[in-house]
This record gives sequence, C-alpha cells and structure tokens, in this order.
Amino acid sequence: MVPGPGAGLELLETLDGDARIAGHYRLDAVRAHLLEMAGDHARALEHYRAAAERTTSIPERTYLTTKAARLATARREDIPARE
Repeated sequence: MVPGPGAGLELLETLDGDARIAGHYRLDAVRAHLLEMAGDHARALEHYRAAAERTTSIPERTYLTTKAARLATARREDIPARE
C-alpha cells in the first residue's frame, strides 16, 4: 500500500500471463479495488462487474455487485445535469 495503487496495478499485470490465475475473478476484484483507489472509477466499475460475473460464491457476488452499484451511483451523481 505504501507505493500506492499504481504499483499494485503494475504487479497485477505480471499475473495476467500466468495461466494459474489469469481470468480468475479475484484478479478482477483486486484490480477494481486498486483502480477505485487510484480514482479511475469507470474502469473499476468494469472490473467489479467482471469479477461478480465470474465468481460462483453468492456472498462474494453480492459484495462485488454492491461495490459496482455504489460506484455507478457515485458516477451518476458526479455527472452534471444537462440543461
């Protein structure tokens, strides 16, 4: 955590090519968390949703979809209304 979310995201890139974990929902979940911390809420939302779709655990799916919904709501509130 000391070097920040960017350093964590760089480390995750090394796992993308590892067949043992590539495509696992936890990789998307961690990436979403780090992207959220970095302020990239649009990409975090995508990864929370992807992680939720991949997990077979109902409690984890609920947690991830809740995180995605919270981010989606926050993004809508940040968008100025058109006049």
